Order: sequence, then structure tokens, then C-alpha cells
Amino acid sequence: MQDKQTEMNRLAWNTKAYDAWLIEYGAPAEEADKLVGNPQYPLRRWLKYIGEPKGQRIINLLGSTGRKAISLAILGADVTIVDISEDNKRYALEVSEAAGVKVEYINADVLNIPNEEDLRGFDLVLMEFGILHYFSDLRQLFAIVARMLKTNGRFILTDFHPVATKLIDITGDKAALKSDADYFQSKLLEGTISFHGILPEEERNDLPPVMLRKWTLGEILSALASEGMYLRILEEEPNKIHSQFPEFYTVIADKIVANSPLIPVIKQEV
Repeated sequence: MQDKQTEMNRLAWNTKAYDAWLIEYGAPAEEADKLVGNPQYPLRRWLKYIGEPKGQRIINLLGSTGRKAISLAILGADVTIVDISEDNKRYALEVSEAAGVKVEYINADVLNIPNEEDLRGFDLVLMEFGILHYFSDLRQLFAIVARMLKTNGRFILTDFHPVATKLIDITGDKAALKSDADYFQSKLLEGTISFHGILPEEERNDLPPVMLRKWTLGEILSALASEGMYLRILEEEPNKIHSQFPEFYTVIADKIVANSPLIPVIKQEV
């Protein structure tokens, strides 16, 4: 199931993504100028939890165009990106070169990174915005996160809130319960790629679909805890227009020693 999902998403993310980023962010030199001018802005949600980036080893999984990773590199961090899209890698490396910083960009599926065992001892793993729905097994993903972190290393995850993705339909100034709202629905669903609306209308019909698994907040936190990660904080952000509904959440979790079993195994006497 995950293999099919990954291959569909790989195709989608390697179709016109570079063109979309040129429209959304401008030429790489333009984007680089913006990031160099204010590297703190793309990191505004997390800097208080990161501390001083300088000297830290940070890996940004599904790092896309590299906006966050390049900003961290500008602030002195040693940064690695892992992402499945060659288009994303192309744009990110052109921006980082224009910005005068170096980032390592590994073009790979996060679940199948070549020589993944070499990616160890990171101070921070960062994942942000529209990422978890590309995985059908969160424990497998979070096990990789835990392996990458050093002891007491930190994991920062920011994503779209499940209430926003599963229950609420927001269009402009209108918000309503989705007609097919089902918070506990767990099937894989076909959807449109996130940059769909950026491209000219005549180019949208040829975009391959993505395959998504939308998770509940309980599933996310339980999977994270199951891999020995210690939850420090869960922040929920309201929608900017409809503040009665959540839009994003941020989880801060630290790597600790392995937990004892949640349900202990009782040995049977013979």
C-alpha cells in the first residue's frame, strides 16, 4: 500500500513543481534575497524551540523548496534536506547557491533513504506543512525520526490540523461542515497536488493526482509516543479568518530512552 502511494506521489511531485515555484516565489535569486534579508521569518513558529541555530545539525524531512532549511543555514546551522521531488531539489539548490549557503539535499523517499544509517546524531528533525498525509504508517516514519536524533534531540512537527482537513470546508469568508465529514475515515484518498492552484489553469488538467492518508490527532500523537518520543507541547493555531476553527498544529517532542510496554506482557506460569 505504501509503495503504491509513494510512487503516485513521486510522479505528482516531479511534474511541474519547479514551474510552480517560479510563479509562487520568483526566480531563485529573488527568493534568496528575501531569505537572506529576513531568515527568521520562515522560522518564526519554531525559533523559540530551536534556540540558536548556529552549529546545530538539522535535518528537514520532506523539505520541499528548502525555504526553512536555507533560512536555518543562513543562521549558521548544518542542514540536510530529504525530499522525493527532483523539481524541489533543483529549486532549493539554486536558491541556496544564490544565497551563498550550502545545504545537503538528498533526493529520496524518506522511508527508503540510501545509506540512512549514516544520518544519525542530529540535534533537530523538522517536518512542516502537508507531510504526514503522504504516509500510510506513521510509526515507521517516526521510528526513522527517532533514529536520526541524538539523545535529547528535538523533533518539531507542524502540519494542517485534522479538524481542518477532515471536517471543515473553508472557502473565502464561508466555513461549513463538509458534506462527507468523517473524522475517523482511514482510507487512502486521491487528491490534487498542493501547487495545483499556482499554475495557469490550462496546465492543471495534466497534473497527476496524489494519494493521501488523513490522520486524526490521536493517531499522530500515539504513533509518536510509541517510538519513544517525549511530548513537550502541542500548540493549535486558529484559522486567520474563522478563528473558531483550528488550522495548524505544532508538536514539540524530545528523544528519550525506550518506553516500557504500554500493555505489559504477562508471563504464564507453567
